[in-house]
Amino acid sequence: MLQLTKRTEYGLIALIHLADRDGDVVSVREIGEQYPVPLRLLAEVLKDLLGAGMLESQRGAAGGYRLARPAEQITLGEVVAALEGEPALTSCQVPGAELSGECEVKPVCPIRSPLQRIRLGIWNLFQNTTVRSLADSSLESLFAPLPVD
Repeated sequence: MLQLTKRTEYGLIALIHLADRDGDVVSVREIGEQYPVPLRLLAEVLKDLLGAGMLESQRGAAGGYRLARPAEQITLGEVVAALEGEPALTSCQVPGAELSGECEVKPVCPIRSPLQRIRLGIWNLFQNTTVRSLADSSLESLFAPLPVD
């Protein structure tokens, strides 16, 4: 089943924390004090997000990270791609799968195209969901279960 990795979960937690801090520089330790996440892994994730251009860093005693762009301009898709790559639903959708020649069903596969459309729909949703929208608690009602008649 489609599931984000802990790296991506921790990255999103940190990005939302930084979005709520309005441009302040925040240390890995401060994020770790707020959320029970492994500091070493969190530091690695933040370095990856820095390398992907989503964060800026500041060295020194008052050092840490801040968003490089407004939270409205950073998407869930961008975060997922930086930390784990695009999601795959089937083994033939994993990057490099076409080179391995593992699937015997591929020439007549009845699920490849429909699942590809689903994967692209999920990816489109990721690409259109911003860190700001994840941080905005007023959007919780959009994801609430529909009432049962």
